[in-house]
Amino acid sequence: MDEQLGRGVCWSKEILKGLIEGKLDEDVIREIQRQPKDEDRFEKMLEIEQERVPWKERILVPLQEHLYVIEKEDGARVVKCFCGHEFGDYRENWKLMTLVFDRNPKDGEIYEAPCAADPEWMVLREFYCPGCGALLDVEPVPQGYPFTFSQIPDIDGFYNARSELRRKIFTERKETKAKEEV
Repeated sequence: MDEQLGRGVCWSKEILKGLIEGKLDEDVIREIQRQPKDEDRFEKMLEIEQERVPWKERILVPLQEHLYVIEKEDGARVVKCFCGHEFGDYRENWKLMTLVFDRNPKDGEIYEAPCAADPEWMVLREFYCPGCGALLDVEPVPQGYPFTFSQIPDIDGFYNARSELRRKIFTERKETKAKEEV
């Protein structure tokens, strides 16, 4: 057991924060990847992400880097960027609300010949946040291919299977709202 690295029963919140922020060395990252996930890993990651974002809405699920499903005060669940830009209902394809750039795969910035794909066959479709300009996703797809919709998380199913976490996430939100109204 190496207390300095946070090993033992579970990884410390500080180590996991370093993982999210890209501040850990490769050996520690590999060690984290090789170990079984801690039982409270998701909860810790939610806490870390919630502390990092500049807005108050509760994160329900991180979708990917920069993107989260959050719950608004009226109960609506929307996709929100780290910067605060909202993309709408989480069950709809958030990519439709982004700035899109179709990159020529032979432009020399990403791939150089001979590794670049034929632009007659493929395009690198880049999705950017209109609020902050962050690159949110890249799709290597054939010309004219529709936007892919990667996932619709089963939020209720996930939290219903984890009653303690559900109680904590949704009860804290109601308690916080009640305190704000007083």
